[in-house]
Amino acid sequence: QLTSYHGSPRAWTLPISLMCCSSMDVIVASSINALNGTTVKISCVFTSCYKMDVTKFAMNWTYQETLNDTQELFMTYYKKRGMVPLRSERFGERVTFAGNLDKNDLSITLSNVQLEDEGIYNCYVRNPPDRIQGHGIIQLNVVTELPPPRDSTIAVAIGASVGGALALLILSMVVVKCLRFSEIHTI
Repeated sequence: QLTSYHGSPRAWTLPISLMCCSSMDVIVASSINALNGTTVKISCVFTSCYKMDVTKFAMNWTYQETLNDTQELFMTYYKKRGMVPLRSERFGERVTFAGNLDKNDLSITLSNVQLEDEGIYNCYVRNPPDRIQGHGIIQLNVVTELPPPRDSTIAVAIGASVGGALALLILSMVVVKCLRFSEIHTI
């Protein structure tokens, strides 16, 4: 589910072109599941009435285990260097910028996801002259195994049985009708 944050959460329902543009919105998935040991993309896109000015633009990614914990800054935007991952014991060199600033995409990828990576990822955006700082909150859940694929064998067997029974019923009704029709016309 995509969520747009501007003060309070609300479902993203209107196309950008139809919205009255008065401030910034940050669009993120409220929750993402990642398989332990894989790579996950954590998306963050913002909309603004104003074109991004690299001399005024500011952006930070932070991590926190729970809402009550201190936020750890792990990626930021520098005017001359662009998006830069910061030294972090938690992530090492596993975080990379995966977005496109020209498209207001501030997404990151986290490689070799670990159970300890589970938590809250915050995407903060400031794009002056927008007055409000945008903020997206993503809950990353790390799982050790994917749920087993659904076995549809039973559903197929039941569907075939019901379909076969209906076909036999219709066939028998047609045969009975034909027999009655032929009896009436032979007398």
